[in-house]
Amino acid sequence: MKLSEKKILKKKEQILLSAITIVNRRGYDGATMEEIAAELMMTKGSLYYYFNNKSDLLYQCHKLVLAQATEELEEDLRGEGTAEEIMRKMIGTHINYAVDEKETFNLIIEPKQMFNPEQIEPVLKLRKHYAGLFDQAIEKGVISGEFHVKEPIIVRMMILGAMNWIQQWYNPDGRMAKDELKQHFADAIMKLLK
Repeated sequence: MKLSEKKILKKKEQILLSAITIVNRRGYDGATMEEIAAELMMTKGSLYYYFNNKSDLLYQCHKLVLAQATEELEEDLRGEGTAEEIMRKMIGTHINYAVDEKETFNLIIEPKQMFNPEQIEPVLKLRKHYAGLFDQAIEKGVISGEFHVKEPIIVRMMILGAMNWIQQWYNPDGRMAKDELKQHFADAIMKLLK
């Protein structure tokens, strides 16, 4: 890779990281190209050198966050421990992203409303892989005899659905800290699996 290509990739990553911060702070509709450009001390027009439009920028933000979350889940799944310990780590990872990257990660719920047809396929493929990691964790528990699940796919959908809903009601300044929330969710999910 040429030096100029490396510089472009580095700048693109800086833009994405700033955009993620702004989207998580202001929401999808509240984040503007002007604000993202100002955060980076760029002109709005300069952003269009790297991204076609706001939709393209947000797609790239979502793809980056989902890829990072997927990588962390893969590490959790490969880690040491019982199936329950692994599942608890994966629950914690998912909740971290659901809370900390709320707006950007939230685009996973209805990607067809946010992305164009060319963007949908890779997002849905990554999303399917992401869900499949939870399937693998459940299967590991069934094989080891720790989990007793008749319909693993339905249980996985219940688990992810419940954790995704956190974004709708969780308040970091509320009565429950994120670590306490993760513990409660993990305990409840284990009851579904055992």
